[in-house]
Amino acid sequence: MPLVGIVMGSRSDAPAMQGAIDVLEELGVDYQVSVLSAHRTPEKVRQYALEARNRGMEVIIAGAGGAAHLAGVLASWTTLPIIGVPLAGSALQGVDALYSMVQMPTGVPVACVAIGGAKNAAYLAAAILSLKYDSVLKAYEAWRQNLAEGS
Repeated sequence: MPLVGIVMGSRSDAPAMQGAIDVLEELGVDYQVSVLSAHRTPEKVRQYALEARNRGMEVIIAGAGGAAHLAGVLASWTTLPIIGVPLAGSALQGVDALYSMVQMPTGVPVACVAIGGAKNAAYLAAAILSLKYDSVLKAYEAWRQNLAEGS
């Protein structure tokens, strides 16, 4: 059962989100990838968020560019942690997406990584999951140790 949902606004976002997939695979964390648009398929986004916990998900990573409402819309429908990845898909090179994600109203939080920071989103998801899963803790701590050693 996937612990992490990776959601992107369109198929064209896949290359930008590949880093999250790579990290989760390296750490041995099960995930599921979905393409859902907050604007083109809002009902599917709502259903995804409402059913995510029942499907075993514990963290959702949402990547979108331009009018990047995907992370916020997901957060409005679930209390699972949402990690937003602003993507550079417009003339503003992701700054608009960054602002969309960090300006959430009180009570509906979205954690946010750097523009194009899909890898860090996966590492943050691993850190969250490591509070509960020893296997994720061991894999993440080993990766951090290698990082510290310059590997």
